[in-house]
Amino acid sequence: MKKRRPRIGITMRIELETDRFYLSRHYSEAVAAAGADPISLSLIPQREYISSVMAGLDGVLLPGSDSDIDPLRYGHEPHRDLGNVHPIKDETDLLVLEEIEQHRMPLLAICFGMQILNVHRGGTLIQDIPSEMPQAIKHQQGAPRDRPSHAVRLLPESQLATLKNGEQAMVNSHHHQAVQTVGRALLATAWTADRLVEALEDTRDDRFVIGVQWHPELGWHQDDFSQALFGRFVSAAVLHAETSRELSGASARP
Repeated sequence: MKKRRPRIGITMRIELETDRFYLSRHYSEAVAAAGADPISLSLIPQREYISSVMAGLDGVLLPGSDSDIDPLRYGHEPHRDLGNVHPIKDETDLLVLEEIEQHRMPLLAICFGMQILNVHRGGTLIQDIPSEMPQAIKHQQGAPRDRPSHAVRLLPESQLATLKNGEQAMVNSHHHQAVQTVGRALLATAWTADRLVEALEDTRDDRFVIGVQWHPELGWHQDDFSQALFGRFVSAAVLHAETSRELSGASARP
């Protein structure tokens, strides 16, 4: 009997001008290449829908977005250089994060995904790096989007340092916001030269949660570090699926 591939849910974006949900192809292609089946999740912020659709998943990828998180969600007033806010995106991702926490589901959070993870855990964000941190390096590199444009320092013995087999990596950069204060049960594990947080990992041993500010889905086929990250994420999803089936089987026995 052929072994079932793990299923990874990926929340989509919304194009307000045309009322379309959409998602960059690179996320799904990277997940599929790592051995899992990508499943697109519509931005429907209804608890019943989210709970139902996630019942068939083994992991979640929260991707980047062309929107900013509403700063009212972390107790701040909007900065003059805040970008567009899409409430439907914020609300859906936050409901997904509730399910992830409840079921200890593996999570890979990328760019906006890492920021919404941090906000969900009670953390705060820098709303606009250029105006709030004028001394910062350039974090919006433009095209080509897959070009590694700056270095990050990795925390020794973190999961990312283990995957990289070193304490420094070159990554791309496409963001104007960043983590300010780190949320509950999260640990900063990567920084740029300007000391901005570039990665978060869960501090608890019983779950896999990694957030990165860069975009490993861009140029993954040429980057060993990105391939290792997606591979580790899918391996965590396989383990979660196996554990869930064992628990389900045990509860079904008389």
